[in-house]
Amino acid sequence: MDIVSTSFTHLYGTHHGWLLGLLRRRLNDRWDAADLAHDTFIRILNRPLTEADHVGQRSYLATIARGLCIDHWRRRQLEKAWLDSLAQRPQTTQPSPEQRAIIVETLYEVDAMLARLPSKVREAFLLAQLHGLPYKQIATQVGVGERMVKKYMAQALLHCAILEAELDGMLVQ
Repeated sequence: MDIVSTSFTHLYGTHHGWLLGLLRRRLNDRWDAADLAHDTFIRILNRPLTEADHVGQRSYLATIARGLCIDHWRRRQLEKAWLDSLAQRPQTTQPSPEQRAIIVETLYEVDAMLARLPSKVREAFLLAQLHGLPYKQIATQVGVGERMVKKYMAQALLHCAILEAELDGMLVQ
């Protein structure tokens, strides 16, 4: 065994129970807590811990777990909104469970992409795509010129193209 796997094994053995308890209290679901505890330690494998002391290690683990909880809650909100909209559709047009999972994952990725955009770019993009506003109205509403709206749209569409390529598995991360 090398030093990294030995230190990881020690970290896991020392803090897994504590982290699992923290996540159970936060999520009120032992299965979700177990999943997120697992995901937290997977992140540690990909981004090794530099903290040497016990308190620093727990703080680092809690920070990663907190971010994963936020992602989890955001994903649940999106999934609930999607399922609520599906409930309004006739039973004959319902997607299969596999299609539902793909759609929810895509919605989550789009939401994450939108969250990474600067606020004015995101606002302009949503006004154009969801509300169908012309650039002139968007410019007025966002408080910029029409040329800037065109730049914002180009920036947002570039992010959409990158996301599409990632979802199609064309880009290596």
